[in-house]
Amino acid sequence: MVSHLYVHIPFCPKVCPYCSFYKEASDRNKTQAFLDAVLAEAEYESEGLRPRTIFFGGGTPTALSTSQLKFLITGLQSRVDFSAVEEFTIEMNPATVSHEKAEVLLSLGVNRVSMGVQSWDEELLKTLGRVHSGVQAARSYAILREVGVQNVNLDLIFGIPGQTHTQWVESLRRTVELSPDHISAYCLTYEEDTEFFERFQRGEMGPQEDRDADFFETAMSELEVAGYAQYEISNYALPGRECLHNLGYWRGSDYAGLGPSAFSTRSGWRRRNVADTAEYTLRLLEARDRFDFVERIDEATRRAELIAFSLRTKDGVPEQMLPQNQAAALIQNGLATHSEGRFFLTREGKLLADGIAAELI
Repeated sequence: MVSHLYVHIPFCPKVCPYCSFYKEASDRNKTQAFLDAVLAEAEYESEGLRPRTIFFGGGTPTALSTSQLKFLITGLQSRVDFSAVEEFTIEMNPATVSHEKAEVLLSLGVNRVSMGVQSWDEELLKTLGRVHSGVQAARSYAILREVGVQNVNLDLIFGIPGQTHTQWVESLRRTVELSPDHISAYCLTYEEDTEFFERFQRGEMGPQEDRDADFFETAMSELEVAGYAQYEISNYALPGRECLHNLGYWRGSDYAGLGPSAFSTRSGWRRRNVADTAEYTLRLLEARDRFDFVERIDEATRRAELIAFSLRTKDGVPEQMLPQNQAAALIQNGLATHSEGRFFLTREGKLLADGIAAELI
């Protein structure tokens, strides 16, 4: 039984210059056909699907109107068994939050909101190409709490061009003052097919490893003091507020993905939907194959992925999955430790997590 469902909504009020997820500017002429296609795909995926977690990501899911969101969610509820749902997350841009929309989402079963604040600094928000202001983000957070959203995540980004250490500390502390249930703190990366990547190639901007490592250590320290446990390298939660959906990914659970560019991993197979909204919609409405990538997940691939993901979490990796000589060397160098048959990265090791994972797999 598949217990995790992801729905990708590609529309955005504005395409941010750093975002590498498949997205496109909102277009009301495409929307209804797209929603019909997602519901058609849900029918194909419904057998053996009883989600414990649901996650609407994007893009900006709440770029859809309130009536469109209601149409989509009620349509999914009529096609997929929602009786086991414990966590239903939707991503929201602060510019798309309203009392009405939040109230309708709550009434439809959404019980967790992930809001992309990214920064509270107005100049840094302009650098990121965000359509909201810090004041608007604070107001949107207040709206979510006023209507009764009990589980809220706030996303932050560090390593933004021009960002100072003082600005990052202020961003963290301002976030903590709001008492969200969960905080995600991601280092800016320069991904292909983004404006920032093109500017990086031209030498106009780029990562600064020492600065970014310092910002990461600052996040770990500030959020730990504030009572947030780092249960994954980029994710911090108050007790009992870990994201169950993401934990499913990191623990290697099967999941179903709906929408353009969405992945599904079911019964040893991984499939990706075509990353083109118009083509995705056409294929679904004509009952044609919507995949542009299919692979069999063999044992070696599954093992490598479990090591890479588990290494990033507080759960760690079972020692028997690791090459003993390499694990021992990492422990000796202070990058890892072990306890009760599991292998964990130290704070120093977390700074080098991707490189360590590459070595171990």
